[in-house]
Amino acid sequence: MPNPKPPAAADADADVHADADADAPQASAPEAAAPVKRMRGGPKGLRITDVAAQAGVAPITVSRVFNSPQTVAPETLERVRQVVQRLGYVPNRLAGGLSSSRSRLIAAIVPTIAHSLFSETIQVFSETMSRAGYQVLLALSGYSDSSEEALLDAVLSRRPEGVLLTGVAHTESLRERLANVGIPIVETWDMTDQPIDMLVGFSHYKIGVAVAEHFLQRNVRKPGLVSANDERALARRGGFRERLARAGIHDIAEVLVAPPSSVAVGKAALPRLIEQSPDIDAVFCGSDLLAIGALSAARQLGIGVPSQMSICGFGDLEFATETSPQLTSVHVDGTRIGLTAARCLLDRLAGAGSSKVTDVGFNIVERATT
Repeated sequence: MPNPKPPAAADADADVHADADADAPQASAPEAAAPVKRMRGGPKGLRITDVAAQAGVAPITVSRVFNSPQTVAPETLERVRQVVQRLGYVPNRLAGGLSSSRSRLIAAIVPTIAHSLFSETIQVFSETMSRAGYQVLLALSGYSDSSEEALLDAVLSRRPEGVLLTGVAHTESLRERLANVGIPIVETWDMTDQPIDMLVGFSHYKIGVAVAEHFLQRNVRKPGLVSANDERALARRGGFRERLARAGIHDIAEVLVAPPSSVAVGKAALPRLIEQSPDIDAVFCGSDLLAIGALSAARQLGIGVPSQMSICGFGDLEFATETSPQLTSVHVDGTRIGLTAARCLLDRLAGAGSSKVTDVGFNIVERATT
């Protein structure tokens, strides 16, 4: 004789993903529900059915509040969330993941939060995934391949349903592993013809070319470069130098620094550039922070900007319009990157196809420093 089916309450208690009957009769009104016994520090034996009873809904509705809130009526959503907060209920994601193979977790890996370059992307990405019932685990990889591999080992052990990566420069072993891991992967903030899975970004090489052309249009003849030495910054450096070389300019002063960049590093770099090329007349900085530092150093050295030296940054951060003079910078739509990356993952998680590569482009925002 087959084993009897366990009660629905036990299923729901084990997992907020419980597939209770959507047409099951709702629990009694909240005021009629029996009080939940509590112990100091949190609920005692609190189950999803207790939340449902207090909120006057079916257990499947509580499950949907956690897993697909967009499918729940706003009034019901708010009522259940208030009960969850009042009772201190925490869903058992581990049990849910084991029973349904769904963690509702998305891993987002960025190099740093030391400055705000990636903040717009991560903010809109997290908000979009959250509205769809997913939680984003943010992890910082730094700028080394070994750190990224170790971090991904830790992240993948949590069984995320998707991963957002920054850049496309990964070790071959890591690329192969991610290609075979069986979950959607979206790379961002870079461009390649051979993404692991999906890609939302732009060409750093083309940015370097565009800044060189911007300088050439202003008759720059002695340009310089301050750049970090990570893969993406070096790609911008390559485009910058190669476009200038095609114009017959090969003598380019440069200072390469370890990431992440800072105002202090940019300030210290300008005198080093001038030592290499005393008549330097333009500087491309690999970030707005470096550019702010270079602008400060130019002011202290009595160098007119832009009358004697043009300065261009990268990132077009909010404070670029607050400098004196206002900073010319390369603008990348970080919000669009985050939103597009989230939509790509959500489409794939829903079983739909998604664009392989999305190039969001960039533009140079010309201000007073050039």
